[in-house]
Amino acid sequence: MERFGFVGLPNAGKSSLYNALSGGSALAAPYAFATTEANVGMAKVPDPRLDALAELSNSKSVVPASVQFVDIGGLVEGASKGEGLGNRFLADIREADAVVYVLRAFVDDDVPGPTDPADTLRVLETELSLADLESVERHADRRRKPARNDPAVAAELAALDAALVALGEGTPVYRAGLPAQVLEALAPFFLLTNKPVIAVVNVGEDQLDDVDSVVAPVQAELGQFGEAIGMCVQLEAEAAQLPAADRAEMLDALGLGEGALPRFVRAAYHLLGLRTFLTTGEKETRAWTFRAGSKAPRCAGVIHTDFERGFIRAEVIGTDELLEVGSWSKARDVGKLRVEGKDYEVADGDVLEIRFNV
Repeated sequence: MERFGFVGLPNAGKSSLYNALSGGSALAAPYAFATTEANVGMAKVPDPRLDALAELSNSKSVVPASVQFVDIGGLVEGASKGEGLGNRFLADIREADAVVYVLRAFVDDDVPGPTDPADTLRVLETELSLADLESVERHADRRRKPARNDPAVAAELAALDAALVALGEGTPVYRAGLPAQVLEALAPFFLLTNKPVIAVVNVGEDQLDDVDSVVAPVQAELGQFGEAIGMCVQLEAEAAQLPAADRAEMLDALGLGEGALPRFVRAAYHLLGLRTFLTTGEKETRAWTFRAGSKAPRCAGVIHTDFERGFIRAEVIGTDELLEVGSWSKARDVGKLRVEGKDYEVADGDVLEIRFNV
């Protein structure tokens, strides 16, 4: 399950975004530090292919893929030195798969806080970079002596020293231009700035007609290293509390399209290189998340480690093709099922049936 950690200044709308995406009810109040403990919630990944396959197979249960959200207390400038609530919440997102910067753009005289999202992004990245700098210095110091006689430790130290240079210049690791092997070597240290980044620019209802221009400076700041999306978080959070039919009506009336969750998930999947394969039958139709480029045995292992260990082959058909044929048995009868081996690279939307032996 992919895990996303929300980071933002007080009153940026983190808890409201958490509610909008997870359908939760975290306290969202117009004052600093309303969140004093991390909120952790899950959301089902919308996928219309899942329901179509479940209907085709007359499945007893339908299991969508899920993502997890972690909403931490608001950071302030100087948090790495103990200002506000300090950086004690940052441990809650060290193991996140991606960081979500929640950046306020809406103006409300009754809600204190800055409203320049690009400037806020720089503040947040500075605080996370300073926290990482302290962590990297500590890890590097511990390795300098043993690195003299241990090549593996020396390689770790080289990666840490490369990160020290970038962080010392105020550059987050994820956009420091470090080689891929250095970033991989840094992964075990769970650095806050060595993660993919999504920026959610929280606009006001009066800015909905001009979202692109509000988001543009943030995307320019992130460049190729992150993705920025704009949404009116408050309206999305209100819609998330409604029954499905009422929610769709409200989103349509406000011109918000399909809503926050599908948009966020699409951006997240694109950023993280995630794809979905499916399994279907009378017992269950289920969506499974995998990394783009994964081969069939690795995807089989997403279902169960025994499937990967004893992988023999996979029967494969695309979702659209299976729906067109009408059933798995018909697809087999007319030769539409492909038999793929260990070198097959699974595609998004593939429906798999795994053959294995352990």
